[in-house]
Amino acid sequence: MSSTEDKWSAARVATILLEAEDRTSARGSIQAEWPGLDLATAYAAQDDALARRVARGETVTGLKLGLTSRAKQRQMGVDAPSVAWLTDAMALPAGDPVPRARLIHPRAEPEIVFVMKDRLAGPGVTATSAMAAVGHVYAGIEIIDSRYSGFRFTLADAVADNNSSGVYVTGPVGLPPESLDLALEACLLEVDGQVVDSATGAAVLGHPGEALAFAANTLAERGLAIEAGWTVLTGGMTDAVPVAPGARVAAHFTHLGSIALAGG
Repeated sequence: MSSTEDKWSAARVATILLEAEDRTSARGSIQAEWPGLDLATAYAAQDDALARRVARGETVTGLKLGLTSRAKQRQMGVDAPSVAWLTDAMALPAGDPVPRARLIHPRAEPEIVFVMKDRLAGPGVTATSAMAAVGHVYAGIEIIDSRYSGFRFTLADAVADNNSSGVYVTGPVGLPPESLDLALEACLLEVDGQVVDSATGAAVLGHPGEALAFAANTLAERGLAIEAGWTVLTGGMTDAVPVAPGARVAAHFTHLGSIALAGG
């Protein structure tokens, strides 16, 4: 192992990215500096960072998925999504503006959000068994915020960075999953009154339940499960759009209602 390799570890990656988040300061790709950053190490860094968040008073509240659209997978050259953590510090109260002071370069994406009624543990979880564990479905807007300059990163970089976590808000309408055809649930993404993108739930791995099953089975490889009461953001339905200061972002869903927030 070279002296350069010897300097690196999952703990150091976690430290670098948490410091960048705390300083709201972007940096270059870690994997470009350390080719040894593989996915297993990236997830270890993600877990290390979560332990530090909990130690400073945050509570684990759920999961977020990334790269759940086929287009984003092709763009990144991967064939599977990735999983990251949510804490209570990432939940944005309805009506609050985007907290720009704690974000570097926020981007918004609409999501279908699950709140779990039952614990869901892999392996072997299918979309059908995953959906049976869901209590309610909500609309959501996630404000992602990469710690990498220009949102330029590898898959391992993104995983180590908790899938570009920022903040998120959920809508007021919560429906039981059996009342919805989530593959057909449509969404319009709007910025300052102009529709900039649209999608249906099928953009999320064909059905958001597939993303939930993937999360449960991936966590099982680390001896973990999705707990009852957790929130799961199933991944962006559209491309993420930059949130300029003062901009108004809104997402309008067929059955799950609308959400709007100011750009701060």
